[in-house]
Order: sequence, then structure tokens, then C-alpha cells
Amino acid sequence: MTERIAGKPPRLSSHATGLLLTTIGVLVLSPDSLLIRLVETDAWTIVFWRGTLTGLTIVVGTAVWLRGSALAHYRSVGRVGLVLAVLFASQLTLFTTSITHTSVANTLVIFATTPLFAAVLSWIFLGEPVPLRVWLAVTASLGAIVYIFFGSIGTGRLGGDFAAAGAALAMAIGLTVIRRSSHISMVPAWGIGALLAAGFNVWFADPFSITGEDVAVLIPSGVLVLPIAFGLIALGPRRISAPETGLLMLLETTLGPLWVWWILEEQPNFEALVGGAVVIAVLVANSLLGLRRSAPA
Repeated sequence: MTERIAGKPPRLSSHATGLLLTTIGVLVLSPDSLLIRLVETDAWTIVFWRGTLTGLTIVVGTAVWLRGSALAHYRSVGRVGLVLAVLFASQLTLFTTSITHTSVANTLVIFATTPLFAAVLSWIFLGEPVPLRVWLAVTASLGAIVYIFFGSIGTGRLGGDFAAAGAALAMAIGLTVIRRSSHISMVPAWGIGALLAAGFNVWFADPFSITGEDVAVLIPSGVLVLPIAFGLIALGPRRISAPETGLLMLLETTLGPLWVWWILEEQPNFEALVGGAVVIAVLVANSLLGLRRSAPA
């Protein structure tokens, strides 16, 4: 886990650093769904403020951190970075819409399937082989998601479920693009994407309808939670394997509904519990098998 250099304190290895960064990023992100629920306004307005605050925080933060080379850093992402920014803007809008229109458990369980569909997209567009275990995991997860959808029929939650599926697809495409251009730093794309989301949603939002209590939630959400979480999650997984990333990302799937259950007493319905249990079990099994296969390397 550590490397000792004569005359210097122990230093974390690249792998240990990746595990630490990713874990902290996911833990910071876990109450994000709760923060969205605590804001009492429409989804468009929430996305506008979250996008504005997150985008400005990332842009200003990178400018301060990189100083004179910040502009060159943003230019270096090129067209790929702009594509990722659009995908991130779509994911941010759809995810927030889902949280405000269905249960948090439904949203996070459906969104947790992102890595599986990213693997399939990598097979289609990048020619990367997909192991049988991934195909089985995708099939089982699709069945669980359909079961969750059936539980939302007639409850007014179905639109939110589809928004979660759209957010997962947008993120899966983004992960595929990142695999195609892994040498490019994508942190600027998060900032540009957040500002794009704010710019699109401002046409439908009512920015000045928020209350003082809403501001008290939106500021930590946009200035701390999202920039820190996405910054760490953008850096950490580059140092660890995909199965390890998948396992760590499941922390949000389990902790997010617990936050909402504890604070707002929102209990998942039966279909969400069953479907969620299937998806989590499948993802854990898939990741553990992936780790086992990659262990000799």
C-alpha cells in the first residue's frame, strides 16, 4: 500500500491513491439525492442553480490551481471535451429530474447500471470484448429495471424512472468516450457541462423563486458536494480497475436511499427493494469476478 523512500515519509501507491480518492468522492456524493429533495422548487430551477454553482466553482478552482496554464488546460480537452460536456449536462438534467419525479431508490438503482451499459457500448463502438459475465449481468439488470418500471405504473413515478434510464445512458456514453480518450483530463468538461446545463434550463426555470432555506441547501450542493465528488471521481478511477470502481460506486446506491429514508422517511416500495437487491447483487458479483480475473495481472 505504501512506498518508503529514504529520508522521506511513506507515500501511498498509485493504486491506493485511486482507491482513496474514489471512496472519498463517492461518500461526498452520497447525500446529493437528499439535497435535491430538500429544495422545494421545480427541477429546471434546481438544475439551473446547481449547474451555475458547480460550473463556476470548477472553473474558478482550476483557474486558481493552474494559474497561467488554466486556459491551455481547458483548450486541451478539444472536441472530445465538448462532447463530454454536453453528455454531462444531459446527465445532470435527467438525474435531477428523476430525483424530483420518482423515489430516490428507483433513481439510484437504475443509474447504478451505468458501468454495464458502458461496457456494451465499448463493445459496439470500440471493439472491446465483453465477457459472458457482463452479458449475464446486463440481462439480469434489465429484468430488474423492467420490474421497477412496473412498480411505478399508476403512481406518477414512471417518467422519473425513464429520466433515470436516460441519465444512465448519457453517463454510459460519456464513460465510453473517456475510454476512447483517456489521456485527456476531463475535469474541465465537468465544469463546462454544468454551465451548459444551467444555460439550457434557465429558459424553463424560475431562478428567483427559491427561498432562503433552498439557498442554504443549493450552495453546499453546488459549491462543495458536486465539484469535490466529481473532481475526485474523475481522478481516482484512472488509478484503479473498472471492477473496483464499480464496487465503490455502489456505495452511493446503498447510502443515497438511506440518507433520504433517515431524514425524510421516504421508504422504497417493494419493487424498488427487490429490483435494487437484484441489481446490487449482480453488480457485486460481476465486479468480484472481474477482480478475480484481473488479479494475476
